[in-house]
Amino acid sequence: MIILNGGSSSGKTGIVRCLQALLPDPWLAFGIDSFVDALPARMQDSDDGIVFDADGGVGVGADFRTLEAAWAGGLVAMARAGARIVVDDVFLGGAASQRRWREALGDLPVLWVGVRCESAVAEGRETARGDRTAGMAARQALTVHEGVEYDLEVDTTHTGSLACARAVAAALA
Repeated sequence: MIILNGGSSSGKTGIVRCLQALLPDPWLAFGIDSFVDALPARMQDSDDGIVFDADGGVGVGADFRTLEAAWAGGLVAMARAGARIVVDDVFLGGAASQRRWREALGDLPVLWVGVRCESAVAEGRETARGDRTAGMAARQALTVHEGVEYDLEVDTTHTGSLACARAVAAALA
């Protein structure tokens, strides 16, 4: 497995797409955005689900955590069954988020990749996207990395997705 962690609009999804094109074997891509989109509507803006604050903060509740653990466990089961999995995640809890993944992974090998991007650049991308709460990118740019240990870090501030994907592919080899 490959797990990419970075703040909103840091460039993770672009790197994942490039990885799928670069790597010789097929890799399935799963992202936290797709997980959030799969949640029942009643869990959107719910204390037990996920709440996006007007200032860009994100809060998650107990039901979210339960389903997130099941999602991670399902991805790990797919990897154990032979699928190559790359995950695009946002570690809202920094080290605690990585610890939850480590518990789900057990002894399964994983390449941990930190995706960094200067706050101002991520904010510009966030604005251009138009599908994110303003301020989310700035709030997450550093906090998602607090206490997280990586095998590799890339910075998309001035480096494109393809070059970052090549670095990840090289680290995987």
